[in-house]
Formats: sequence, C-alpha cells, structure tokens
Amino acid sequence: MEKTTLIITEKPAAAEKIASALSKATDEKLVSREGVSYFEFHKEGRRYLVGCAVGHLFGIQQKALRGPFPNFEVSWQPAHQKKSGSFTKKYLATLKRLAKESDEFIVATDFDVEGEVIGWNVIRFVCKKKTAKRMKFSSLTTESLNKSFENMMSDLNWGAAIAGETRHYIDWFYGINLSRGLMKALSKTGTFRILSIGRVQGPALNILATREKEIEDFKSEPYWNIFLRVQDIKKQTLEVKHPKDIFNKSELLKFKHLQGKSGTSNTKLTEEKIEAPKPYDLTTLQTEAYKNHGYTPSQSLKIAQELYLAGLISYPRTSSQKYPVDIGYDKILKKLKRYTTLVKYAVNKKPTEGKKTDPAHPAIYPTGDLKKVPERNKRVYDLIVKRFISCFCKEARTTNKRVSVDVNGLKFGAKGVKIEEKGWMNVYPGNVKENSIPTLNGSVDVLEIRVEEKETKPPRRYSAASLVKELEKRGLGTKATRAGIIETLYSRGYVINKSIEVTELGMRMRDTLSKYSPVILDEEMTRTMTEKLEKIEVAKSGFLKMEEKILEDSRKIVSEIAKSMTENIDEMGKSLSEANAIVIKQEKESNTMTKCPKCSDGNLRISYGKRFSRFFVSCDNYPNCKNTYSLPPRGLMKPARLSKKSALEREGEEGDLHLCEECSYPMIQSFQKGRAPWTFCFNPECIKNVEVEKKKAEFKAKLASGEIEIVDGKVVDHGKVKKKVKKKKVKKKSKK
Repeated sequence: MEKTTLIITEKPAAAEKIASALSKATDEKLVSREGVSYFEFHKEGRRYLVGCAVGHLFGIQQKALRGPFPNFEVSWQPAHQKKSGSFTKKYLATLKRLAKESDEFIVATDFDVEGEVIGWNVIRFVCKKKTAKRMKFSSLTTESLNKSFENMMSDLNWGAAIAGETRHYIDWFYGINLSRGLMKALSKTGTFRILSIGRVQGPALNILATREKEIEDFKSEPYWNIFLRVQDIKKQTLEVKHPKDIFNKSELLKFKHLQGKSGTSNTKLTEEKIEAPKPYDLTTLQTEAYKNHGYTPSQSLKIAQELYLAGLISYPRTSSQKYPVDIGYDKILKKLKRYTTLVKYAVNKKPTEGKKTDPAHPAIYPTGDLKKVPERNKRVYDLIVKRFISCFCKEARTTNKRVSVDVNGLKFGAKGVKIEEKGWMNVYPGNVKENSIPTLNGSVDVLEIRVEEKETKPPRRYSAASLVKELEKRGLGTKATRAGIIETLYSRGYVINKSIEVTELGMRMRDTLSKYSPVILDEEMTRTMTEKLEKIEVAKSGFLKMEEKILEDSRKIVSEIAKSMTENIDEMGKSLSEANAIVIKQEKESNTMTKCPKCSDGNLRISYGKRFSRFFVSCDNYPNCKNTYSLPPRGLMKPARLSKKSALEREGEEGDLHLCEECSYPMIQSFQKGRAPWTFCFNPECIKNVEVEKKKAEFKAKLASGEIEIVDGKVVDHGKVKKKVKKKKVKKKSKK
C-alpha cells in the first residue's frame, strides 16, 4: 500500500491553499461520501491527503447526564453531540476515514493556543497517535507554506496544547457551574432566563457596572472659561484663553476690569517629531477599525480572519507589534502595486516597532497578494496596508506655536500647529490638525472679554473597542476571546447600546455577585490564572504538573463559590427575578412598533417563538387579532431606529422608528455575530420584497432548467459562458 500522509487543517479555505501550495497546483479536489471536500496530491513518491477540522471537533462535556453542583466530572467529547456543533459530524467522519488510510500525520492548524488544541484532539482522538509533525506559518501564501513544510517541527507545540486544554477545563468549571447556579437561583422564583457568568465575563461586567455607577452618582458642577481677544501694534488679533477652569463664580470679578487694558505677549516656537505608528496587533486593529469605520471588535476580527484565509494578510490573532526580517519587507512593498502612490513614502529600511511581542506570530501585515479584495473587506484591508507602509515612512515634523499673554499678572495663551513635513501622515490618517495663529510679541490691547459657562461631564461610557483595550490593559481574557466576551454580555441582556450602558439585569447581576460571591468579579484572581496559563504556553517541560495544579486550584475556588450560592440561593433568586421582570418589560416596550394594520386596536411588536426558536412580528392584541409576519431565521431582531444623521434627512427625531420609504411599515434590524447590522422591511406586500421574490423565482427556474448551475458554492451561468466564448472567437478571426 502506498505511503500516505494526512495534513490536518482548521478551515476548508486553509486546506485548499495548503494543498495547492505544496503540490504546485497539481492537487485534486475530492468529495467524501459525507459531502465534505478534501484534497489529494503526490510529492516525492508519497501520497498526501489534506482534510479540515472546521474548528473544534471536540469539546468539554460532563460525563453524566445529571451530576452534582458543582460538577467537575468532564471529558473531551465529539462536538456534534451538542445541537450547536451538529454540523461538525460529517467533517469528523471524513477525517476518521482519511486517518485510516494514513501512516503519517502533520498538523497544519492555526499556530496559536486554540489551533494547537484542535490539532492535538484530532491526533489523539481520531488518528489515535500521541503526537505528530507540525507546520508553523503566519500567512497562507505559497512561499510561506512551502517554507513551513520544509522546516517542519518534529513534534506538536506542547506548551500551547496543554495551556489551551487547561483553559478549556477551567472555563467549563467556572462558566458552566456558576451559570447553572445563577439559573437555579432564578428558577426557584418560578421564572426562567438564560444567564451566564465566567472568570473573565464577571470582571468585564464589573468594569462596566462600576463606570455606570460613576455616571449615575456624578453631580454636574458649573464652571467658567475666560477668553480675551487681544490686538498688537500690527493690528493682528487673537483670542487667548485663561489656562484654568474657574469653579468659584466670585473669581470672575477679577477679570472684568481687564477690558481696555494693555498687556505683554510673546511667542515661542518648538519643533516636534512624531514617530510613525507601531505595527498592528489585534487589539490596535480592532480599536482603529472602530475609530475610522465604526466596526465592532468582533466584526473587524471576522473580516481580518477572512482576509487571512484568502491569503491577503498574515494571521490576525497576534499580540506582537514587531515585523521580523524574514517576512520580506521589500518584496511585500514591491507587490503592493495598487498602493504605489503611498509606497513611495516608505523610505526607511527598518520599520517602527512597539514593545508587545507574541511567541507565535508577528504583527499583522499584508502579504502583497494581488487577489481582488471583497468589497465588504476593503476598508479593513486598506487600514492594514496603510499601517504597514506607514511603519517604513519618515517621522512627521510639526512646528508648535505657543502665544502667551500677560495682562495685570493674569496669564492667557493660545496654541497653533503647522505641519512642516507630513512623513507617515501621507499614508496613514494622523490625529494632528493644523491651526494657524499669528505671531504676537510685545504690547497688546484687550479688545474684548468673553466668558463661557460650562458644566462638568460624567466619565464616558465604554465602546466595544475601548472595552477590548481596557481588558487587555488589565490582563483580562486573551486577544482571541475578548471580543466574544463582550458579545456575550450583549446577548445575555446585561448591556445595551453602542456606547455601552449596563441594564437593570446587568447591575443586579453585578450587585448580587458582589454581595454573595465577590470572587467571581475579582480581577486579580482572573489575571493570576491567565498568567499561569501563559507560563504553561512558553514552558519547555513540566506541562502536566502545571496543568493539574491550576485545575486543582480552580476546583477549590469554584466549590467555595458554589457553596456560597447554595447558601444564599433564595436571596439571589429574588434579586435576579426582580431585575428580570424589569428587563422583560423594557424589552416589550422597546420591541413595540406601530399600530397593527389589520385590527388597529393592537400594536405590532417583535416576539420570540420558543417552539421554532426564531423571531417573528405579531399583534399584541392576540387572540383577538392573529396577524403575524415571518422574519429571517437567523439573528437578533430589533426595531430599526433613526440615527442622528438619518433623523435630519427625514426631518424626524433621533431614536424614532425607521419607516420604509415604499410602504411606511417599520423597518427591522437583524444583528448577527461578526456582521454589520442588516436593515430590512418585513412587509411581504412591499414593492421591494415583491421584486426580491420575483428574482428568487427566476433564479429557481433557471436552476431547474439547467441554464445556471452551482459548482463549489459558485453560480455558473452557462448562457454568459457561451457568449464569452463566441466573443473570443470573433476577436481571433478579426486578428487573422
């Protein structure tokens, strides 16, 4: 029998790229009897199979159907045993069959903690081996993959594998046990809601709730700013400001007599050099994508992952702010032909770099691949390319002007900025704004005094991007999990809105835990646990002893928390039940829309049907009115409301219902993890939807007639193909 090697990848797109790169595009795409694609090629007298695991094929599950509280009797089980992982069953079956045909195994999953766990689980549970060879790469380019294959590791990255497994265990110990404790307390009151808490989710909620309390307790104070408009002998005028905010109104009197007085002025010029930006790590990319384009951290991570799988950028889940020499700076810059007008500014041989490092991957960079970037991903890709180029640009230079004015011993000033040399700001958006002010030296006269009254403002609420940054700063969570933790806080109803506001349920959850189980909110405990996991990841030996010690400590902590929960279950249940009732009422109010067009007595509102696990629109005058409208099966549905900009365009108020321009029905927004919100009209008789249904019917008819065909997930229009062939023939004849 021919010697066969099985290469295990994490995603179908990665499998295709690896097979194509290693075979020099001689690979053959095959489909298993389960309907899963895999690849086959021959290289140096050996047969190679490339299969994929579509993420985690195994997950931590409890051994018995029912068990004690807390329960620590868990093990790795196939993910398809749970409803949410049912799609993985066919991929697992295909890998099992390919493994039986193979005598050698190579793990080529993402080179990080999660990728190592995915590969290790396939090796031990599917291939029945203790270890395997390992490919390490940071991009899916042909050059990078071949280099990785030629310099393969002889063993798995055991530090990352054990650290990843340990994290899965402790996340289950904390997350499942404590979430069950909360729901058990709530169910004692006769109500039900899915609640969750975890070792990172708890501190994250506490950060937000603390900020919410600061805003709630904040008492605004009036204060005043004093401005003078002065003029010098050259008739140049300038408004200068007193440097201090005045909180005592009586102090304003000392400024009144300055009207018509003379003073002295002087101007000081200083040069400032502004270094080019540091390379992107994941958190910085997420922050910049939010600042420049409004993408949430999960959306920008999803887009970055798609760009990586397309071979357009390097691996995005990295903490590094450094570009190693071996990525080939010069080659990449030369490949970026679409950006030649910007590349000309990249004159430095070495890039800037930050302090942060990552043992697995460099900072995020474009590979220079000239493939077309999907329209939906262009903005994030442009940011990554421009950031990369800017790291090789000259520093920017500014002249900062400071005008100081002294009138009767009272100081005033104004600042101006002039950009002398843009440097990297020719490529990447900078935050320096030019401000031209005149140069004043010598005597000046006070022409006018202006007093501006203001009020102190409460601390700003976090956005999803600034919260990701805060979690990183505090050492909570990992680069790969922080965005998901924030998504969970939203999905559980603990927080709402883009500018994150903690709901009544979220506040009660924090207060209840603070009173009865404060350790769940303890940042230090979570941070210490993360540091221990990081030590395992970089350790050279002793992994299993370190793992057992962490698991033993986790069991003790969770057991203590569970004991406290059990002792105070009635009080916890009452507190959470009261908050849940308030949230349900608020949700009903926020989901209520316009009058029902059929009965006019009730209002249309978005409801959730437990029977079919999906949202729909119905009349709240049920059972007198049974008017209902179906909604798409996936996503969280909410009434669409006018933004500040759209309110001005429609002459409405911010927060009003967004009505369809065609039929005046209220529009609905669908929210899906990692995707931008989708706004649509749910009225089936709306002209927009009638046209969509007509196009769908035409598509189905063409598919049935064979005019079009779906091949590898892409639509092939045979009519268009024939036309193209005919055109080519005509061109050839004309040349002859």
